[in-house]
Amino acid sequence: MRRRLPGLLARHWRQLALLFLGVLLPLALFADLAEDIFREGGFAWDRAVLGWYAAHRTPTLTGVAHALAWLGGLGGLPLLVLVFVVVLVRLGARAQAWFLIAAVAGASVLNGLAKGVFQRPRPTGLGALVREPGFSFPSGHAMSNAAFGCALILIFWRSRAGWPVAVAGGLWAVAVGASRNYLGVHYPSDVLAGFAASAAWVAGLYLILSRRWSALRRAPQGEADTR
Repeated sequence: MRRRLPGLLARHWRQLALLFLGVLLPLALFADLAEDIFREGGFAWDRAVLGWYAAHRTPTLTGVAHALAWLGGLGGLPLLVLVFVVVLVRLGARAQAWFLIAAVAGASVLNGLAKGVFQRPRPTGLGALVREPGFSFPSGHAMSNAAFGCALILIFWRSRAGWPVAVAGGLWAVAVGASRNYLGVHYPSDVLAGFAASAAWVAGLYLILSRRWSALRRAPQGEADTR
């Protein structure tokens, strides 16, 4: 058994790294944030960060934040997902297309369940620019758009577009999450928790589906796994 262990680690190091970095660490971060919110009611830096955003608002930034809120919400995100699904299907990457749909839809469902469990009220007294219904923790925009970005990274990582997609996906999720803080409808810890929960969900889903669906491990262009 001891002799076989190095060989197993060598063959499956990618999966183990994704399990640790993509699932276990984000889950630990989410659990830590949730525990502190339950016990202490939140963080002092939550309101400090929201106050900083409020003090630096400008008409241009407000317009950008509203645009990101729409693009990353029910009005825009389904359309973005649909565009990428069509592109993936045309590239012959049906497994990747279904994975993208499952990642974003599943994150949205999990977000609704989590909000029902934690029932954290939205920020008050800091001049929110819009009114949003429902609870605050974790951020739905942050969670669904992080799922979108993480899924695209895993889909395209083995292609030549791997790094550009990784940068674009990460920046997109951060921009949408920051817009929620700027507009005053979510605490920063809501956004961080959304990122963490989404990363764990998408990485875990990929690990499960890629074992049963070998095509998911290939690049959309049909390239073999060379990494």
